[in-house]
Amino acid sequence: MKTHDKQSIKQYLRAVDYLTVAQIFLAENHLLSRDVTFDDVKSRILGHWGSGPGINFAYAHLSYFAKQHDQDTMFVLGPGHGFPALQANLFLEGTLGHFDQSMQPNLAGIRKLCREFSWPYGFPSHSNPETPGVILEGGELGYALSTSYGAAMDNPNLLVACLIGDGEAETGPTAGAWHLNKLLNPRKDGVVLPILHLNGYKISAPTVFGRMSNYELMTLFSGYGYEPRIVDATKEGVDPHDEMAAALEWAHALVAEIRASSDKIAPRMPMIVMRTLKGWTGPKEVEGNKIEGNCLAHQTVLSEAKSDPEQLKILNHWLKSYKFNELFSELTGFGDFVGDILPGTPEKRLGMSKHAHGGDSVYKPLILPNVDDFAEDAETPGTIGSSSMRRAGAYLAEVFRRNAESKNFRFMSPDETYSNKLDEIFQATSRSWQWPIMSWDKDLSQDGRVMEMLSEHNMQGLMQGYVLTGRHAMFASYEAFLQVVSSMVDQYAKFLTQSRSVAWRGTIPSLNYILTSSGWRQDHNGFSHQNPGFIDDILRRQSNFSNVYFPSDGNVTLVCLEEMLSSVRQINALVAGKTLEPRWLSTELARQQVSEGLMIWDFASDENPDIVMAACGDYPTKETMAAIDIIKTECPAARIRCVNVSSLTTMGLGTLRNVATQKKFDEIFTHDKPVIFNFHGYPQTLKSILFNYDVHSHRFDIRGYKEIGSTTTPFDMHVRNETSRYDLAIAALRQLGRRGVMPFEEAEHRAAIYQAKIDENTAYIKANGVDLPEIDAWVWPAARGEAQTAEEAWHGQTN
Repeated sequence: MKTHDKQSIKQYLRAVDYLTVAQIFLAENHLLSRDVTFDDVKSRILGHWGSGPGINFAYAHLSYFAKQHDQDTMFVLGPGHGFPALQANLFLEGTLGHFDQSMQPNLAGIRKLCREFSWPYGFPSHSNPETPGVILEGGELGYALSTSYGAAMDNPNLLVACLIGDGEAETGPTAGAWHLNKLLNPRKDGVVLPILHLNGYKISAPTVFGRMSNYELMTLFSGYGYEPRIVDATKEGVDPHDEMAAALEWAHALVAEIRASSDKIAPRMPMIVMRTLKGWTGPKEVEGNKIEGNCLAHQTVLSEAKSDPEQLKILNHWLKSYKFNELFSELTGFGDFVGDILPGTPEKRLGMSKHAHGGDSVYKPLILPNVDDFAEDAETPGTIGSSSMRRAGAYLAEVFRRNAESKNFRFMSPDETYSNKLDEIFQATSRSWQWPIMSWDKDLSQDGRVMEMLSEHNMQGLMQGYVLTGRHAMFASYEAFLQVVSSMVDQYAKFLTQSRSVAWRGTIPSLNYILTSSGWRQDHNGFSHQNPGFIDDILRRQSNFSNVYFPSDGNVTLVCLEEMLSSVRQINALVAGKTLEPRWLSTELARQQVSEGLMIWDFASDENPDIVMAACGDYPTKETMAAIDIIKTECPAARIRCVNVSSLTTMGLGTLRNVATQKKFDEIFTHDKPVIFNFHGYPQTLKSILFNYDVHSHRFDIRGYKEIGSTTTPFDMHVRNETSRYDLAIAALRQLGRRGVMPFEEAEHRAAIYQAKIDENTAYIKANGVDLPEIDAWVWPAARGEAQTAEEAWHGQTN
């Protein structure tokens, strides 16, 4: 590294270190025109200092590296609480001023930067969507590395430098994310450069990685498949700037060597282990306690500087040590050292990466196939033979084909693509795999676009990084286990909410989920696999950007997928099974169903109903339809309305584009008739949605999953939760008896017959392990004459 450039980096670091400290402490006197007084110190001293100097050190050298190589670089900061350091760099490089004219690198900008940091209606304490270049808040640790890998996919010219804190490195998601190097193609994807920032301490204790020896660190990350290099800024007699600059040059040369090599198996990409002192350049000691190089440097260090004379004295000495007056002039601004190390083209500066900001430069809509080309014949409602996941697999395979050239679609799955019956995707692509491939392995290649790893956290991180940089993704998983990433989705939802008010954040695709292998058909795997709670988390989002789709069959599933993959800035979830079930709607009716979100099924309904039978979800729909069949058999005079709900939002029934109004709600559910509603998830979930309407709750009998499950049979799952056709028929017959549609005593007698049928099946499964044949063989009356018999259909079912 040239002496002049090294001197410029040192000056740059003095400037950003000073601005980092000033943001935390100073309300006034930002140029230190006099000694800092109690009046100059903020009334609330908030922020995190300890990791800031190391962040500044890495950022400065990455900026210099980007300039030297004209390298398109994105910076992902894991420890989001190091935000004052990140913001100091974005301010000094001019990125903040580019997006906000009041944040120019002058005295007014410095004043605003410092006064409004971690201040009400100012800047938050953590990285956030209002910050240019940010695609990860980092308030909840663990997701920086997987998000970085997601950003690098299909961005061959992009370097994603990911700074991982050593406290963050202790988290489970980060532990798994180190293995994503086995999925990224080093020749056709971008490069992720992990920088493990070891400053030795968490909030109040040493970190695991910080106390490991260099030998242990080298062998660990070598075992993970990286080529690690240690940069130790704490080592006596070593110039940290020479070391870091050399390490980045080494990484650049190694990547070039790997990309030029004919050896394509298990490439060992570079990573840097960067040791610095926690609180580097800050106070060495306060009140007899070691600060620099200790956990006590983690946050504000001088929390009583507003009132304690000794702490104020230390603060003055600390701020003056940077000699900021030599670096900035009110008349001329910052010195030439800034231009010496920053890329000359503003677009190449780390905070200006187009990939972090969405919009036309990175976002392109998908080319979607015609749903009708994949639809099933549903001319006769109730014909057995629909598998929502088989239809989804065929459709998504074509999505891959049509977008092969643009390379802007990926599929994430925690090793469940086959299990979830989505494997037709593999006719169009394969699973990405960069490590050795054996002759007997199936559907693995270095160019694959299906990302499989048995870690929901890392699939979610990949998807977030991919989507936030403008590309499209679908994440399919067992319904029960998407709960693993609920907290990550919460964090993303917050990011999405705040992004709406940021004018320069351009269009990005939606997060899209397929929830399948649902609890209603996890009878064989048992209670641990029976959990519909993920949809609750999505439907709690108050910012009204979430759709949850519950298609009743394969055709409705196709239309839902089309809606999801066409949408932007949303969170969408599709909940559907993988088994062979009845076909109910043609694509024409399916489009009407999805557009409206709830619809009266005329083929199963009467005028002027005595009772409304409603369903939401494929398996609840089937049981509701079977119950209607029973009711019509037992009470032919009964007038029934069949209502199907295919989507829910926080705001009510339907979709974000078309939420059911009170008027529509009353038209469909009537004003006064009893409603028996069979729901896929927890009853409380639907009840909370119905609270959007003026509902007389005594009219609505809400059925759903009541957290009662085990290893049992499919029908018994419904029985245990009172969502079976017999339970629904019993409830309906009693309502009809009470309303005089049929004699009360006759209704009770018929109800007793179906209770006996429940008991009969319970006894039968205890003896035989499967449901009674008549239950599995049920077919909607209109479809009973179809060529494919129910027996053939159900024998072909796989779980």
